[in-house]
Amino acid sequence: MKITIIAGARPNFVKIAPLISAIQTEQENNAFLEYRLVHTGQHYDKAMSGSFFEQLGITEPDVNLGCGGGTHSEQTAKIMVSFEKELIHNPCDLVIVVGDVNSTMACAIVAKKLNVKVAHIEAGIRSLDMEMPEEINRLITDSITDYFFTTSKYANENLDKSGVDKKNVFFVGNTMIDTLISNQHKFLKPPFFEEFSLVEKEYFVLTLHRPSNVDNKDYLTQLLLTLDESCDVPIIFPVHPRTRQKIKEYGITLNSIIQVDPLSYLEFNYLVKHSKGVITDSGGITEETTVMQIPCITLRDSTERWETVYEGTNELVGENLELLRAKIKTIIDGNWKKGSVPELWDGKAGVRIISHIISIFDRIKN
Repeated sequence: MKITIIAGARPNFVKIAPLISAIQTEQENNAFLEYRLVHTGQHYDKAMSGSFFEQLGITEPDVNLGCGGGTHSEQTAKIMVSFEKELIHNPCDLVIVVGDVNSTMACAIVAKKLNVKVAHIEAGIRSLDMEMPEEINRLITDSITDYFFTTSKYANENLDKSGVDKKNVFFVGNTMIDTLISNQHKFLKPPFFEEFSLVEKEYFVLTLHRPSNVDNKDYLTQLLLTLDESCDVPIIFPVHPRTRQKIKEYGITLNSIIQVDPLSYLEFNYLVKHSKGVITDSGGITEETTVMQIPCITLRDSTERWETVYEGTNELVGENLELLRAKIKTIIDGNWKKGSVPELWDGKAGVRIISHIISIFDRIKN
Protein backbone atom coordinates (compact mmCIF):
# COMPACT_ATOMS: atom_id res chain seq x y z
CA MET A 1 0.00 0.00 0.00
CA LYS A 2 1.37 3.39 -1.02
CA ILE A 3 0.43 6.57 0.84
CA THR A 4 1.21 10.17 -0.07
CA ILE A 5 1.19 12.59 2.89
CA ILE A 6 0.73 16.31 2.24
CA ALA A 7 2.32 19.03 4.38
CA GLY A 8 2.32 22.68 3.46
CA ALA A 9 2.16 24.99 6.46
CA ARG A 10 3.46 25.12 10.03
CA PRO A 11 0.46 23.36 11.67
CA ASN A 12 0.64 20.53 9.11
CA PHE A 13 4.14 19.54 10.16
CA VAL A 14 3.05 19.15 13.77
CA LYS A 15 0.13 16.95 12.70
CA ILE A 16 2.00 14.64 10.31
CA ALA A 17 4.83 13.70 12.67
CA PRO A 18 2.76 11.10 14.58
CA LEU A 19 1.49 9.62 11.29
CA ILE A 20 5.03 9.09 10.02
CA SER A 21 6.09 7.60 13.34
CA ALA A 22 3.16 5.17 13.27
CA ILE A 23 3.90 4.17 9.66
CA GLN A 24 7.56 3.55 10.48
CA THR A 25 6.52 1.32 13.39
CA GLU A 26 4.26 -0.69 11.06
CA GLN A 27 7.10 -0.99 8.56
CA GLU A 28 9.32 -2.42 11.30
CA ASN A 29 6.58 -5.00 11.89
CA ASN A 30 6.83 -5.98 8.21
CA ALA A 31 3.64 -4.28 7.09
CA PHE A 32 3.61 -3.58 3.34
CA LEU A 33 3.29 0.14 3.77
CA GLU A 34 5.15 2.85 1.88
CA TYR A 35 4.79 6.60 2.22
CA ARG A 36 5.91 9.62 0.26
CA LEU A 37 6.05 13.01 1.96
CA VAL A 38 5.14 15.96 -0.24
CA HIS A 39 5.90 19.48 1.02
CA THR A 40 3.93 21.98 -1.05
CA GLY A 41 6.14 24.86 0.04
CA GLN A 42 3.15 26.93 1.21
CA HIS A 43 5.26 28.08 4.16
CA TYR A 44 8.77 28.72 2.88
CA ASP A 45 10.32 30.65 5.79
CA LYS A 46 12.69 28.36 7.76
CA ALA A 47 11.34 29.54 11.11
CA MET A 48 7.83 28.77 9.87
CA SER A 49 8.58 25.32 8.46
CA GLY A 50 12.16 24.10 8.08
CA SER A 51 13.02 23.80 11.77
CA PHE A 52 9.94 21.65 12.34
CA PHE A 53 11.40 18.78 10.32
CA GLU A 54 14.59 18.92 12.34
CA GLN A 55 13.02 19.27 15.79
CA LEU A 56 10.18 16.79 15.33
CA GLY A 57 12.35 14.10 13.79
CA ILE A 58 10.51 14.10 10.47
CA THR A 59 12.54 12.83 7.52
CA GLU A 60 13.18 15.38 4.80
CA PRO A 61 10.31 15.60 2.29
CA ASP A 62 10.62 13.48 -0.83
CA VAL A 63 9.77 16.60 -2.80
CA ASN A 64 9.15 20.31 -2.18
CA LEU A 65 6.75 21.77 -4.74
CA GLY A 66 7.90 25.32 -3.93
CA CYS A 67 4.44 26.88 -4.10
CA GLY A 68 4.78 29.65 -1.53
CA GLY A 69 3.54 33.22 -1.85
CA GLY A 70 0.81 34.82 -3.93
CA THR A 71 -2.90 35.29 -3.25
CA HIS A 72 -5.05 32.42 -2.05
CA SER A 73 -6.14 31.70 -5.62
CA GLU A 74 -2.63 31.94 -7.04
CA GLN A 75 -1.21 29.69 -4.37
CA THR A 76 -4.00 27.13 -4.69
CA ALA A 77 -3.60 27.03 -8.47
CA LYS A 78 0.18 26.59 -8.24
CA ILE A 79 -0.20 23.74 -5.75
CA MET A 80 -2.79 21.99 -7.92
CA VAL A 81 -0.70 22.17 -11.08
CA SER A 82 2.46 21.01 -9.32
CA PHE A 83 0.81 18.26 -7.28
CA GLU A 84 -0.98 16.84 -10.30
CA LYS A 85 2.38 16.31 -12.01
CA GLU A 86 3.80 14.83 -8.80
CA LEU A 87 0.91 12.40 -8.31
CA ILE A 88 0.92 11.25 -11.95
CA HIS A 89 4.65 10.58 -11.72
CA ASN A 90 4.37 8.94 -8.28
CA PRO A 91 0.95 7.22 -8.08
CA CYS A 92 -0.40 5.99 -4.76
CA ASP A 93 -3.39 4.29 -3.16
CA LEU A 94 -4.25 7.07 -0.71
CA VAL A 95 -3.54 10.78 -0.28
CA ILE A 96 -3.60 12.02 3.32
CA VAL A 97 -4.31 15.71 3.86
CA VAL A 98 -4.32 17.39 7.26
CA GLY A 99 -5.96 20.50 8.67
CA ASP A 100 -7.47 23.31 6.65
CA VAL A 101 -4.79 25.25 4.74
CA ASN A 102 -4.74 25.87 0.98
CA SER A 103 -2.51 22.83 0.47
CA THR A 104 -5.16 20.63 2.09
CA MET A 105 -7.93 21.66 -0.27
CA ALA A 106 -5.76 21.87 -3.40
CA CYS A 107 -4.22 18.41 -3.03
CA ALA A 108 -7.55 16.80 -2.12
CA ILE A 109 -9.09 18.14 -5.33
CA VAL A 110 -6.19 16.91 -7.43
CA ALA A 111 -6.29 13.44 -5.86
CA LYS A 112 -10.01 13.02 -6.43
CA LYS A 113 -9.77 14.15 -10.06
CA LEU A 114 -7.14 11.43 -10.53
CA ASN A 115 -9.44 8.89 -8.82
CA VAL A 116 -7.19 8.49 -5.78
CA LYS A 117 -8.80 8.00 -2.36
CA VAL A 118 -8.48 10.90 0.12
CA ALA A 119 -8.20 10.73 3.91
CA HIS A 120 -8.72 13.98 5.83
CA ILE A 121 -7.08 14.26 9.24
CA GLU A 122 -8.96 16.77 11.42
CA ALA A 123 -12.14 16.42 9.37
CA GLY A 124 -15.46 17.91 10.41
CA ILE A 125 -14.36 20.96 12.38
CA ARG A 126 -16.39 24.08 11.59
CA SER A 127 -16.28 27.74 12.60
CA LEU A 128 -19.45 28.61 10.59
CA ASP A 129 -17.61 31.78 9.55
CA MET A 130 -17.47 31.95 5.76
CA GLU A 131 -15.16 34.97 5.90
CA MET A 132 -12.40 32.61 7.04
CA PRO A 133 -10.47 31.16 4.08
CA GLU A 134 -9.87 28.05 6.18
CA GLU A 135 -13.61 27.40 6.54
CA ILE A 136 -13.95 27.27 2.77
CA ASN A 137 -11.01 24.87 2.62
CA ARG A 138 -12.65 22.65 5.26
CA LEU A 139 -16.01 22.51 3.52
CA ILE A 140 -14.57 21.73 0.09
CA THR A 141 -12.13 19.14 1.42
CA ASP A 142 -14.78 17.32 3.43
CA SER A 143 -17.20 17.34 0.50
CA ILE A 144 -14.83 15.12 -1.53
CA THR A 145 -13.09 13.15 1.23
CA ASP A 146 -13.41 9.35 1.40
CA TYR A 147 -12.21 8.71 4.97
CA PHE A 148 -12.75 11.19 7.81
CA PHE A 149 -10.55 11.19 10.92
CA THR A 150 -11.92 13.44 13.66
CA THR A 151 -10.60 15.08 16.81
CA SER A 152 -13.85 15.56 18.74
CA LYS A 153 -17.52 14.65 19.09
CA TYR A 154 -18.37 18.12 17.75
CA ALA A 155 -16.62 17.29 14.47
CA ASN A 156 -18.52 13.99 14.27
CA GLU A 157 -21.81 15.84 14.73
CA ASN A 158 -20.94 18.27 11.93
CA LEU A 159 -20.18 15.44 9.52
CA ASP A 160 -23.37 13.63 10.51
CA LYS A 161 -25.43 16.77 9.78
CA SER A 162 -23.82 17.04 6.34
CA GLY A 163 -24.82 13.48 5.46
CA VAL A 164 -21.45 11.73 5.65
CA ASP A 165 -21.74 7.93 5.93
CA LYS A 166 -20.83 7.06 9.54
CA LYS A 167 -18.88 3.99 8.48
CA ASN A 168 -16.28 6.32 6.93
CA VAL A 169 -15.91 8.50 10.04
CA PHE A 170 -13.29 7.57 12.64
CA PHE A 171 -13.03 9.40 15.98
CA VAL A 172 -9.32 9.05 16.70
CA GLY A 173 -8.17 12.05 18.75
CA ASN A 174 -5.76 14.83 17.90
CA THR A 175 -2.37 14.26 16.24
CA MET A 176 -1.28 17.77 17.21
CA ILE A 177 -1.57 16.67 20.82
CA ASP A 178 0.39 13.48 20.03
CA THR A 179 3.27 15.71 19.00
CA LEU A 180 2.89 17.96 22.04
CA ILE A 181 2.91 15.06 24.49
CA SER A 182 5.85 13.27 22.86
CA ASN A 183 7.99 16.42 22.78
CA GLN A 184 7.28 18.06 26.14
CA HIS A 185 10.52 16.75 27.60
CA LYS A 186 12.44 18.45 24.77
CA PHE A 187 11.00 21.96 25.05
CA LEU A 188 13.76 24.58 24.71
CA LYS A 189 14.04 27.80 26.67
CA PRO A 190 14.28 30.63 24.09
CA PRO A 191 17.62 32.48 24.19
CA PHE A 192 15.88 35.76 25.01
CA PHE A 193 14.31 34.40 28.24
CA GLU A 194 17.13 35.75 30.40
CA GLU A 195 17.74 38.75 28.16
CA PHE A 196 14.26 40.07 28.99
CA SER A 197 14.42 38.84 32.61
CA LEU A 198 11.30 36.73 32.15
CA VAL A 199 9.90 34.91 35.17
CA GLU A 200 7.80 31.76 34.85
CA LYS A 201 4.04 32.45 35.07
CA GLU A 202 4.69 36.19 35.01
CA TYR A 203 4.31 36.98 31.31
CA PHE A 204 1.78 36.55 28.48
CA VAL A 205 2.33 35.17 24.99
CA LEU A 206 0.69 36.91 22.02
CA THR A 207 0.25 35.63 18.45
CA LEU A 208 -1.55 37.37 15.58
CA HIS A 209 -1.74 36.34 11.94
CA ARG A 210 -5.35 36.26 10.67
CA PRO A 211 -6.15 38.84 7.97
CA SER A 212 -9.31 39.83 9.85
CA ASN A 213 -7.10 41.02 12.71
CA VAL A 214 -3.98 42.34 10.97
CA ASP A 215 -5.30 43.87 7.73
CA ASN A 216 -7.46 46.53 9.41
CA LYS A 217 -5.14 49.39 10.34
CA ASP A 218 -7.45 51.01 12.90
CA TYR A 219 -8.35 47.77 14.66
CA LEU A 220 -4.81 46.36 14.76
CA THR A 221 -3.53 49.68 16.11
CA GLN A 222 -6.18 49.84 18.84
CA LEU A 223 -5.71 46.17 19.71
CA LEU A 224 -1.95 46.40 20.14
CA LEU A 225 -2.14 49.70 22.00
CA THR A 226 -4.78 48.23 24.32
CA LEU A 227 -2.50 45.30 25.09
CA ASP A 228 0.50 47.58 25.38
CA GLU A 229 -1.26 49.66 28.04
CA SER A 230 -3.44 47.20 29.96
CA CYS A 231 -1.10 44.43 31.07
CA ASP A 232 1.08 44.71 34.17
CA VAL A 233 3.34 41.84 33.11
CA PRO A 234 5.43 41.49 29.94
CA ILE A 235 3.79 40.34 26.71
CA ILE A 236 6.06 38.30 24.43
CA PHE A 237 5.00 38.61 20.80
CA PRO A 238 6.60 36.20 18.29
CA VAL A 239 5.67 38.19 15.18
CA HIS A 240 4.49 36.41 12.06
CA PRO A 241 6.35 37.85 9.02
CA ARG A 242 3.13 39.15 7.47
CA THR A 243 2.04 40.76 10.76
CA ARG A 244 5.43 42.41 11.16
CA GLN A 245 5.06 43.89 7.70
CA LYS A 246 1.66 45.34 8.62
CA ILE A 247 2.92 46.82 11.91
CA LYS A 248 5.69 48.57 10.00
CA GLU A 249 3.33 49.68 7.22
CA TYR A 250 0.84 51.14 9.73
CA GLY A 251 3.57 52.86 11.76
CA ILE A 252 2.53 51.25 15.06
CA THR A 253 4.96 51.90 17.92
CA LEU A 254 4.88 49.61 20.96
CA ASN A 255 6.53 50.22 24.31
CA SER A 256 5.74 47.28 26.59
CA ILE A 257 5.06 44.46 24.13
CA ILE A 258 8.29 42.60 23.40
CA GLN A 259 8.48 41.68 19.72
CA VAL A 260 10.60 38.65 18.80
CA ASP A 261 11.10 36.64 15.63
CA PRO A 262 9.00 33.50 14.98
CA LEU A 263 10.10 30.65 17.22
CA SER A 264 10.74 27.01 16.56
CA TYR A 265 8.17 24.48 17.80
CA LEU A 266 10.16 23.49 20.89
CA GLU A 267 10.95 27.08 21.85
CA PHE A 268 7.43 28.37 21.31
CA ASN A 269 5.81 25.67 23.41
CA TYR A 270 8.35 26.18 26.19
CA LEU A 271 7.26 29.82 26.19
CA VAL A 272 3.56 28.86 26.30
CA LYS A 273 3.96 26.17 28.97
CA HIS A 274 5.63 28.59 31.39
CA SER A 275 3.41 31.60 30.64
CA LYS A 276 0.64 33.13 32.71
CA GLY A 277 -1.68 33.09 29.70
CA VAL A 278 -1.91 33.25 25.92
CA ILE A 279 -3.66 35.79 23.69
CA THR A 280 -4.06 34.51 20.13
CA ASP A 281 -6.11 34.27 16.96
CA SER A 282 -4.81 30.77 16.18
CA GLY A 283 -6.96 27.67 16.47
CA GLY A 284 -4.19 25.15 16.99
CA ILE A 285 -2.63 27.04 19.87
CA THR A 286 -5.94 26.86 21.76
CA GLU A 287 -5.68 23.05 21.61
CA GLU A 288 -2.15 23.11 23.03
CA THR A 289 -3.05 25.55 25.81
CA THR A 290 -6.03 23.36 26.74
CA VAL A 291 -3.78 20.32 27.22
CA MET A 292 -1.12 22.35 29.06
CA GLN A 293 -3.84 23.98 31.22
CA ILE A 294 -2.78 27.51 30.26
CA PRO A 295 -5.49 30.25 30.20
CA CYS A 296 -6.16 31.30 26.61
CA ILE A 297 -7.95 34.33 25.14
CA THR A 298 -8.93 34.06 21.47
CA LEU A 299 -9.28 37.26 19.44
CA ARG A 300 -12.10 35.91 17.28
CA ASP A 301 -15.91 35.77 17.39
CA SER A 302 -15.95 32.10 16.40
CA THR A 303 -13.79 29.02 16.60
CA GLU A 304 -13.68 25.69 14.80
CA ARG A 305 -12.39 24.06 17.99
CA TRP A 306 -15.37 24.43 20.30
CA GLU A 307 -14.08 21.74 22.65
CA THR A 308 -11.36 24.18 23.76
CA VAL A 309 -14.11 26.55 24.93
CA TYR A 310 -16.68 24.07 26.29
CA GLU A 311 -14.14 21.73 27.87
CA GLY A 312 -10.77 23.48 27.80
CA THR A 313 -9.12 26.72 28.91
CA ASN A 314 -10.09 28.93 25.96
CA GLU A 315 -12.45 31.95 25.86
CA LEU A 316 -13.51 34.07 22.86
CA VAL A 317 -13.52 37.89 23.03
CA GLY A 318 -13.89 38.85 19.36
CA GLU A 319 -13.04 42.53 18.78
CA ASN A 320 -14.39 43.64 22.17
CA LEU A 321 -11.37 45.38 23.67
CA GLU A 322 -13.09 46.08 26.99
CA LEU A 323 -13.85 42.38 27.32
CA LEU A 324 -10.23 41.65 26.43
CA ARG A 325 -9.05 43.89 29.29
CA ALA A 326 -11.46 42.17 31.67
CA LYS A 327 -10.29 38.69 30.64
CA ILE A 328 -6.64 39.65 31.07
CA LYS A 329 -7.44 40.89 34.59
CA THR A 330 -9.23 37.62 35.36
CA ILE A 331 -6.09 35.69 34.43
CA ILE A 332 -3.81 38.02 36.40
CA ASP A 333 -6.08 37.72 39.45
CA GLY A 334 -5.90 33.91 39.24
CA ASN A 335 -9.63 33.45 38.63
CA TRP A 336 -9.55 31.74 35.22
CA LYS A 337 -11.76 28.70 34.70
CA LYS A 338 -10.36 25.20 35.15
CA GLY A 339 -10.38 23.22 31.91
CA SER A 340 -10.22 19.51 31.15
CA VAL A 341 -8.53 17.55 28.37
CA PRO A 342 -10.96 16.39 25.65
CA GLU A 343 -11.60 12.70 25.05
CA LEU A 344 -8.87 10.76 23.19
CA TRP A 345 -6.38 13.63 23.35
CA ASP A 346 -3.98 11.11 24.82
CA GLY A 347 -1.03 10.98 22.42
CA LYS A 348 -2.19 7.93 20.47
CA ALA A 349 -4.17 9.43 17.57
CA GLY A 350 -1.50 8.74 14.95
CA VAL A 351 -1.39 5.05 15.84
CA ARG A 352 -5.19 4.83 15.65
CA ILE A 353 -5.28 6.52 12.26
CA ILE A 354 -2.72 4.26 10.61
CA SER A 355 -4.36 1.19 12.16
CA HIS A 356 -7.71 2.20 10.66
CA ILE A 357 -6.14 2.89 7.26
CA ILE A 358 -4.49 -0.54 7.18
CA SER A 359 -7.81 -2.18 8.10
CA ILE A 360 -9.69 -0.22 5.43
CA PHE A 361 -7.35 -1.27 2.66
CA ASP A 362 -7.15 -4.86 3.89
CA ARG A 363 -10.93 -5.05 3.50
CA ILE A 364 -10.80 -3.48 0.04
CA LYS A 365 -8.05 -5.88 -1.06
CA ASN A 366 -9.95 -8.90 0.22
